[in-house]
Amino acid sequence: MTVLTNEAARTEVLNRLRRAEGQIRGVQRMIEEGESCLKIGQQFSAVRKALDSTYLRMTMCFMAQELATCVQPDATQQENMDTMLKDMETLLARMG
Repeated sequence: MTVLTNEAARTEVLNRLRRAEGQIRGVQRMIEEGESCLKIGQQFSAVRKALDSTYLRMTMCFMAQELATCVQPDATQQENMDTMLKDMETLLARMG
């Protein structure tokens, strides 16, 4: 079993999840208050985007962690790998 060992990445993912949790509570409140379906749908879209973004970030952290374990790169290779992973995250984010 692999766990997220990068403390900064773990904090970032948890913060993103807390924001999404707040958005979900907002959607619940909108439903309880009888807000229009269009506005509720817009908020659902924002929640989905936040969760998709968080999932992507978590996946990229996992990939970086696993690659570093398998490859054990030197400083130059690590820099190249970091750039490649950031580029990959940017490309995948655009697909969503």
